[in-house]
Amino acid sequence: MSKKNVVSIEDRLPGLKQERKKKKNRRIIFYLSIFFFLLSIIVYLQSPLSYIKTISITGNNILSDEEILKQTRLTNKTNIWTMNKGEVIGRLKKDSFVKDAKLKRKFPQSVEIHINEYELVGYIEKANSYFPIVENGNILTDRKQNSVKGNAPLLVNFKEDDHFESMVHELAQLQPTLLDAISEVHWNPDDKHRDNKILLYMKDGYVVSTAIRDFAKKMVVYPSIVSQLESDEKGIVHIGVGAYFESFETDQAESDEPER
Repeated sequence: MSKKNVVSIEDRLPGLKQERKKKKNRRIIFYLSIFFFLLSIIVYLQSPLSYIKTISITGNNILSDEEILKQTRLTNKTNIWTMNKGEVIGRLKKDSFVKDAKLKRKFPQSVEIHINEYELVGYIEKANSYFPIVENGNILTDRKQNSVKGNAPLLVNFKEDDHFESMVHELAQLQPTLLDAISEVHWNPDDKHRDNKILLYMKDGYVVSTAIRDFAKKMVVYPSIVSQLESDEKGIVHIGVGAYFESFETDQAESDEPER
């Protein structure tokens, strides 16, 4: 009959005590770690380390960074984690130039703001003041100016009717370089009842006679036309079914070519 090894409880007790002590120490360390972690978060949130340090703004072409920053009401005393993103975006979208806005926190102390603006397509004069017109046809009456600013033309003789809406729609489709090249757009109906007719006064000294209908498509050819002209010879560029140039120095009457 084999002899079994028998280990008394007395022999195992020191080992059990040591194991229990290790487990207890691990629990204490775990709870202390959580405590100090939570404490550090509280200290961080209450300290200047959680204040906004930098704000980057992108997407704005019309509004200045200073205007946007003022509208956000964010300062270097604003807590980056307790600020209300919805309220900040709501304040930004109250600006008549702002179509949409996005805000992103960037650890540890930065905020990124992206602005989506309505495209400026022109200005209109009312009571000796100038008001911006944006791509959706809105006249921004809260943005009264003493002069025309920006890369957009002044619309002259237009009433707020279908012709105005069509003109704004066409201007919104122009390439920015072409839009910037136009100083003024005059609604210019003639005695042949062509109420679709317009005259454009260009910044390079030329005048363009054309029509509102398909205006954006017709103006695509303008740069190639003027590139073939003598730089010191100014005149009227007629763009309709075809295109031709009429010098200011000639006595030729304005063309009777029907505009489309």
